[in-house]
Parts: sequence; C-alpha cells; structure tokens
Amino acid sequence: MALIDQSVTWRAVVERLAAETDPVLRSRLEVVLEHMHAEAVGDVDRLMATLVDDPHYHFFNGPARGEYHGRDAVRAFYEGFAASGAHKLQLDIDRLVVDRHCILTEGLQRIAFPGRLLAVRGIVVDDPDAEYLFEARTATLWPFDEASGKLAGEDAYFAGDGFRGIEQRKLGPGDVVWEQTGA
Repeated sequence: MALIDQSVTWRAVVERLAAETDPVLRSRLEVVLEHMHAEAVGDVDRLMATLVDDPHYHFFNGPARGEYHGRDAVRAFYEGFAASGAHKLQLDIDRLVVDRHCILTEGLQRIAFPGRLLAVRGIVVDDPDAEYLFEARTATLWPFDEASGKLAGEDAYFAGDGFRGIEQRKLGPGDVVWEQTGA
C-alpha cells in the first residue's frame, strides 16, 4: 500500500459532493475540488482560476511558512511549489466542514519531499535524488468570496514538525501513487 496517494486528498470532498443537495455548498465543494486537482498536477493557471483577484494565503508551522497576499505573490508561490517537486502530496481528510463562507479540511498530510530540497533546508540526507516523507496533521481553512464564489485564499495550520526525523523516512518504489492527471 502506498504511503502517498494523491487521490486520497479529494476522496472526502468527492463523497460530500455526491451527497450535498444545497447548490451553494455544492458550488463551494466543486471549487475546492478543482483547486486540489490543479495543485496535484502543478497547473498554476488552472489553480489560479479558482481564486479571487486579490487572494490572501497564510501558512503556519508548515513547509511553506509565511503570508502571500495578492495574485502575483500567490502565483509565484505556486510556481515555486510546482517547480520544487514537493507537490506530490496526500491529505487524508478526516474532518470536512462546509458552509457558505468557508470550508475546513483537516487530516494527516503527507508530502514526498525531494532530498535536494531538504538539503537546501539544511537537512542532511543520504540520497539527494530520493524523496522523503514529510508528515503532519494539517487543518486548512478555505474562505470564499461571496460575490464571485471563488476562494479568497487559504489559512493552513500544521501540528508538530513534519521535518523532524525526515532524513530517516526515505520513500521507495511504490510508496508514492501520483499521476499527472489531477483527477
């Protein structure tokens, strides 16, 4: 069984979408699902189409700490994210809260972190060409713009240090199920 399977990321959203009858909540779920699919394949244009003109991102305690405000800053963040190779990820959602103004996804996030990227962070790995398992519980708030129905940004919170001991969690063949289809 793979440790990272990108399709796990949107499983709970797809299940809720299948059961949801409220058209506004369905629309919100569809936007988050499209965002997840675009992120999985590194399609920045497709991903940016899910966002308002002036998105605001906040990342706390995770691999991408910081704030990104405005379309140019968020685009640059996603272009760097896609280029880094760290977009092979899985969020195993065990809590999904949906309302008209915001969606909350919470669960265990796993990222296949490239060894070369870890070296840049000062983490010594035995194989810079390998990928290593980043693992942390994550809660992401997905706020919506009422007028456009698009995402106003993301606020992501990470529990613990997913980098602690990462050099001992080298991923092998079959540990990552990742296809460049994005759904």
